[in-house]
Amino acid sequence: MQSSDAIVVMTTLASEGEAVTLVKALLDRRLIACGTVVPAARSFYRWEGKVADEAEVLVIMKTRSARLDALEMAFDELHPYKVPELLALPVAAGNAKYLSWIGAETVLGVA
Repeated sequence: MQSSDAIVVMTTLASEGEAVTLVKALLDRRLIACGTVVPAARSFYRWEGKVADEAEVLVIMKTRSARLDALEMAFDELHPYKVPELLALPVAAGNAKYLSWIGAETVLGVA
């Protein structure tokens, strides 16, 4: 196992179509190496004084901590929610080949 600057970032969206659109845009900008779309999530949260119960799609993205600021700016532009979930979790260790791949896929200037 190898340590790295890799992070796992999570968000939710209202539909699978919105999730796929977001993931593809982030891949095009090399802000993430991978986005996994997990349909059929159910979120409960308090919003504007009421408890909401919403069907959502979970997106799990793999990137590097160095891309987090740019990813947050892209969310401001691309994510349809007023207050999008953007949670980054550190990766303590992982498969060296996979971690290297994440690094290679999120480097600017690579085409």
